Amino acid sequence: MSFHPSSSPVTSPAAPPRWAVGAAHLTALVVLPSGLWRIAMVLGYPAGYTEAGFGPFETLGSKTWMLTLSVLCELVAFLTIGLVRPWGEVVPRWMPLVGARRVRPMAVVVTASLGATALTALWANVPWWWTYPHEDMTPTGHLLVGILYQPLILWGPLTAAVTISYYRRHRTAQRRGSTD
Repeated sequence: MSFHPSSSPVTSPAAPPRWAVGAAHLTALVVLPSGLWRIAMVLGYPAGYTEAGFGPFETLGSKTWMLTLSVLCELVAFLTIGLVRPWGEVVPRWMPLVGARRVRPMAVVVTASLGATALTALWANVPWWWTYPHEDMTPTGHLLVGILYQPLILWGPLTAAVTISYYRRHRTAQRRGSTD
């Protein structure tokens, strides 16, 4: 039996509560509508813009940015699922250099907390979408885009809730491990 430096005895945390699992999966879903809207624009559909308003989005640079943003947002949202899955505690073996190593819970908690705070601040103005003028959009497009972006206000709070659950489960496991 070989000793791996990251395989020191650690008490496993309890299973995540059902609400946390649901909230973690919901984070990936709240990002999806806005991402699909941007992908529609990448594919050449004006997605609510007037002909003149859509013009700037037809460049290769704009299309690359919108596609990259959509993929990155979905990947970041997907990371929240790691807070309720085993790969949020031990890095999968297939990952080069770091595979099979234990994840430091406080590093995860701090990173996820900062992310949740940033996301909450970033999307805080979305509920007021309809109060801002959008002359480059059709009235229907203005309504539709506002609806598609509304779920993003949940991204930060959902991430925060799942992070708190992760912290509590790991704190309890650490306390059990230190009293054994």
